[in-house]
This record gives sequence, structure tokens and C-alpha cells, in this order.
Amino acid sequence: MRPNHVLRAWRDGGQTVGGWLSVNAPTVAEAMAHQDFDWLCIDTQHGLIEYADVVNMLIAISTTDTIPFVRVPWNDPPTIMKYLDAGAYGIIVPMVNNREEAERAVAACRYPPVGGRSFGPARAGLYSGPGYAQEANDEIACIVMIETAEALDNLDEIMSTPGVDAAYIGPSDLAYAIGMQPTGDNNDPGHVATVERIFEAAKKHGVAPGIHTGSAEFTARWLKMGFQLVMLGADRGFMVQKAVTDLRAVREEAGVEAIEPGA
Repeated sequence: MRPNHVLRAWRDGGQTVGGWLSVNAPTVAEAMAHQDFDWLCIDTQHGLIEYADVVNMLIAISTTDTIPFVRVPWNDPPTIMKYLDAGAYGIIVPMVNNREEAERAVAACRYPPVGGRSFGPARAGLYSGPGYAQEANDEIACIVMIETAEALDNLDEIMSTPGVDAAYIGPSDLAYAIGMQPTGDNNDPGHVATVERIFEAAKKHGVAPGIHTGSAEFTARWLKMGFQLVMLGADRGFMVQKAVTDLRAVREEAGVEAIEPGA
């Protein structure tokens, strides 16, 4: 089976940098995959992406060595299994609150006898190559998101759940959990302290700590702290940022103002 070098890196204490895909376009996924990200996550929770889009995007990513993850809309075993069968090498499960929910996520990612995943790797068998049935349990990453008040109360029981490979922080929902308004990159001392608390709980239990960011500044910050999976940015964000920066620079350099609508 094709090895999951990202998961193996986490197990060895290594750090990885990933990107986020929210645009339902295989060519965008392919372009992102060719930028040397360690992993890319296709977002079916908040992105504009349906199952057929995911399949085509996974095929596009497979033109590279980048490891494909999918964030599912919810902790729903049939959905998790379907994306794994399509070829995802990791599943990010949002809003995991307690050990029972963590166990549900793990079971959906693992074949018997350690889990309850049904066998039928429709495309995964092609992408992985021979040995999927025998090796998938050791190569598929189960990543739980820590982003709710209940999860903060249950960090040890979530992190100690057998089969949880990584804990991924969603900063905006985490802000809600501690009584703040949602902000991606958050410098508030209370938010930072909570992130550090989650980090320490993950490291205590041998789980790879991860976090979502929206800037190179915060990506570097959390990598320096020791986070093992950090998201640098999203497809749409990169595109908009480049367009805004270059358009402003050109107008300033050439002295050309934006035209008024209807002028």
C-alpha cells in the first residue's frame, strides 16, 4: 500500500504543513498539490464541495505525493467511510466532544476487528496500490477537531482514545467555546492559553497536535511551538490575497483609479 508519509512523520515526532481546499475545482486542487504541501484537506463541511467534486479533486491530488485529507461535515460513519473509499488518506472530524464521539470517528476509519468500517475501497484500492485491506488501518489518519466547550472539559478522555492520530484545533469555534467572537488567527491571551492547553494534552497522550491558521505568521508561530500539522492557507484565500495585492500595486504605480459603476 502507498505509505501515508504524513502520518508516519507525526508518529516520529515530525512536523507537516498543509493547505485547505474549499473551491469545487479539480484544477485548483491539482495546482495546490503541485506546490509541495505535505497534505491538503478537501473541506466538505464549510467548503462548496460535493461528493462528485471530492472524487475528482482526489484524482487531481494523486498526480503528486501530497497526502489527501477530507474534512467531513459531521461525525457520521457512512460519510466517513464513503470518503475513505474514494481515496482519502485521512479524515478530519469536526466538533468531537467526548470519548464516545472520538471512538465513533475511529471506528469509522478502521476495518474490523479494531473498527467497524465496511470493506469496499472503490477508488482507494487503485490509489493505494496492493495491500489496502491489510494495511489501511495503519495508514489512514483519524483526526479529531477540538473546538467546543465540552471538548475542553474532556481533553484527556478524547486524546487517550485508541486510534486517534491527531487533534486539530479550529480557532474560530474554539473562540465561541470560551466566550469570544470567532477569529481565525487570535492573539487574545485567553485564546492562546487554551490553544496551549490543548497542545499539552495532545503531547501528553502521544497525539499529534494540529491547528488551522490564516497567515504565514501564525503558521510559523505554531510550528515553532511544536505543532505537527499546521494549515498555511486556503485556495480561495491565496487567490484573493494575490489579486488584491497586485491590483492595488498596479493602480498605485500607474496612477489609475478604479472606475465608478455606471460612470
